[in-house]
Amino acid sequence: MRKLNEMIAQTAVQVYREIIPVAIFSLCSSLFLAIIVFFLPLPFAFLILPLVYVPAVYGVLYAVHRMLKGYKPKLRDVFIGAVRGYVPAMIFGLLCSLFILILFSSWWYYGRQSGMLSLSLAIFQSYFVAMILISQFYTLPLVIQERMGIFSAIGRSVKLFITNPGYTFGAFMQAFCLTVILLVTVVGYGVLFNGMFGIYVHMVTRNLLRGTSIQDQNGETSPLFERDARFDVMAR
Repeated sequence: MRKLNEMIAQTAVQVYREIIPVAIFSLCSSLFLAIIVFFLPLPFAFLILPLVYVPAVYGVLYAVHRMLKGYKPKLRDVFIGAVRGYVPAMIFGLLCSLFILILFSSWWYYGRQSGMLSLSLAIFQSYFVAMILISQFYTLPLVIQERMGIFSAIGRSVKLFITNPGYTFGAFMQAFCLTVILLVTVVGYGVLFNGMFGIYVHMVTRNLLRGTSIQDQNGETSPLFERDARFDVMAR
């Protein structure tokens, strides 16, 4: 299995090679985010994000996955992925929103209390929520790459986290740092983040599942990103 610094390097190479589709995919999904954030009140925006924006991000992950499989990048793949993966993406977004709401409410409640006990409870709940969110780092890639159901993917992602905690923490922190860097410039986030994140999380997940290469039935070495005929059917 390759190291995470190699995954970052490969991501940078892929983004450089496919900068135009990466930018187009990212802009397409960021358009939904901009409309929700700038035109809806905060409570409605928090509710709409998992219903609209997360499926759009799923569509980008699907389009990036096909691109890395060797297919010609197409904008319509984003919409195909968003439509076909709407239910699992929506469920995943709602679950993440629920835990974020739990985190916010715990600090809102315990932050108004005095004493070390309240602070300790708030910190413990924050740690608990953070572990849950990190454990779901592979969920959407598993749904796309392995064609798993959302709940099976959630369970599989937890198992991968438990068996590979150092790798998962490292991958999550790299993705977090990438997010912070691009958030410094809002334009950079809107133009690059989703496509870049899609490439990175695809590579990290595939690297964890199969290593740098897989052995086919003849014992020959196959590349990490082989073309999969299943997607010819799915894209029709």
